[in-house]
Amino acid sequence: MERTIVSSRKASLLSSHRVLRNTYCLLAMTLACSATTALLSASFRLPALSPWLFLVGAYGLMFLTHYTANSAYGILAVFALTSFIGYSLGPIVGSLLHSGASDILITALGGTSLVFFGCSAYVLTTQKELSFMGGLLTAGAIVLLISMIGNAFWQLPAFSLGISALFILVSSGTILLKTSEIIHGGETNYIRATVSLYVSLYNIFYSLLHLLSARRSD
Repeated sequence: MERTIVSSRKASLLSSHRVLRNTYCLLAMTLACSATTALLSASFRLPALSPWLFLVGAYGLMFLTHYTANSAYGILAVFALTSFIGYSLGPIVGSLLHSGASDILITALGGTSLVFFGCSAYVLTTQKELSFMGGLLTAGAIVLLISMIGNAFWQLPAFSLGISALFILVSSGTILLKTSEIIHGGETNYIRATVSLYVSLYNIFYSLLHLLSARRSD
């Protein structure tokens, strides 16, 4: 009986390590894909997407990725999603580079990297189980949604900056929670895990760009 329990624990641990390794590997490739498409979009000065077109495209591709996560098509869907988001970042990146504000871009990249590695290192080092954060993050996502809808009508600059700051907090919490789920067996699909981490990184990066650009404008 004890041998069975030990064997089961070892199998679970190996499975978690495999999911974590595959997730980080796929995440690195998707980030490289996004960076490439963003630079190409910036270099050719391709037109920016309208907010509604971006939302429809991004959420549609995220739904497709989750729907195909258990098949080989899930990999294609992940790269389609990250290429699309990379394209959408191209005009922003191009604008910063052509206006001589490359320091904002570098700072946002560095800040996003620090948040990701800091959150991941904390969970991997402490091995804490953070499932209790699920409800808090859901509440945070609801607050964000309501705030974004409200800001679409009010157009208040200070309120918009507050939304960006809240995005960073919620996305950082998502990285903590998702990493914890992976190492404790709560998430067994590396494609879904990759998309969750990627979207969190995108939200942090974009929010940092917004905050830093607003500071430069002031």
